[in-house]
Amino acid sequence: MNTNEKKRPLEIIILGGGIAGLATALALTKFAPEDAVPRIHIFEIRPVPATIGGAVNLTPNALRMLDHLGVYDVIRERNYGKDIDELEVFDLHSTKLAVSDFKGPEGKGIGNPPFKALRITRGDSLKAVLEVIRRQENIMLTCGKRTVDIKETQDDVTITFEDGGFCTADILMGCDGIHSVTRLKHVDPAREETYTGVCNAFGFARVPKGFEVHFKCTALNFSRRGVMLTSYHESTMESVYVGALMAVPDIGTGRDGWKQVGADAEKTRADILRRFGDAKIPCVRPLIEMTEDFYLWPVFTLSKDGKWSTNRCMLLGDAAHAMPPQGESTGIVFEDTVIFSRCLARWMEKGMPGGHPKEAFEVYEKMRKARIADAFEESRAVIGSVADSSWLGHTLKTYAIPWYLWYTRRSRDKHFEEDVTQVELDY
Repeated sequence: MNTNEKKRPLEIIILGGGIAGLATALALTKFAPEDAVPRIHIFEIRPVPATIGGAVNLTPNALRMLDHLGVYDVIRERNYGKDIDELEVFDLHSTKLAVSDFKGPEGKGIGNPPFKALRITRGDSLKAVLEVIRRQENIMLTCGKRTVDIKETQDDVTITFEDGGFCTADILMGCDGIHSVTRLKHVDPAREETYTGVCNAFGFARVPKGFEVHFKCTALNFSRRGVMLTSYHESTMESVYVGALMAVPDIGTGRDGWKQVGADAEKTRADILRRFGDAKIPCVRPLIEMTEDFYLWPVFTLSKDGKWSTNRCMLLGDAAHAMPPQGESTGIVFEDTVIFSRCLARWMEKGMPGGHPKEAFEVYEKMRKARIADAFEESRAVIGSVADSSWLGHTLKTYAIPWYLWYTRRSRDKHFEEDVTQVELDY
């Protein structure tokens, strides 16, 4: 193999035009060798990228990755989201329990450079990423493409679409979420998603001027029958995100059944009022009543262990390791994309040994699986906190929460300080 062949631009297919797929395309572009920027084809099943959804908390490590990818500047230019100095924790039936802050030792944020947190809608975060994607000549996004078949050879991988078209590339990235076609049709077909027993019901409440809430920016509110998140998500503070994590029995009719149940916003609202409407905090019931619509999303997960790759296909994000929300989920995805892209770039710089990228895949998995396993265990605690509990069980929980936040603060801050662009690769 001559020098030119060693650094030829790779052809890469990304399945999934959500935040994971788009961020992966940006990271692959940024960290590629300068003379071998890959040509990237993103295929999204929806007719347009989905810019709807709830609000997420982008932790300092997540914002640091978005800064590296050029997305943070767009978020600031467009004034997306609401800066978060601290997350307040309440018992809906008594008082404030604890605070988890993002201010750092000097009040400017955590890490170097310092970042606080940002509560932002999934739609706004995706719009910011799409704007940076639009500026990249090497990235092409095609929507309305359903993949029905994946074939991999020693030399390439080909996907076939429902309309009869196809695309061939050197590498296929499965960034297509918990119900990943890449995983179910090719990488690990036996590894199916399972329902956790928990649903997230969310919506947005327009609040009148002078409406008093019990939190400064964002709050996690525990009750005997679930956990409610209440948070500002935009700078004017005229709208509050209301999200309820709660135990809901499996309806047993698959995704279509869940869509039908989730479409009944008033039934969801009534369920949330039954669970949280008796809160002693005055603003909670009005917030639930003012929320314009409630969307019900069942939370699925994958087994802790599983196959992430073949010789030419790699799963990233929820396609590889979907888990219940645990505070850092979005940041973990951004870190996935950056570490993987750095591993692939190093493989290219070494002359692409072996002819296929399995070596880079293996280095990435070795570096990442322990971190994902830790996050998976943390997510199990979330499920436990959402389950319905007795008066005694809830009381014990309210005593345990402040201790748990104090005990885990150092490990959380360590993650928030991380900059995985600086982590040594295991090559």
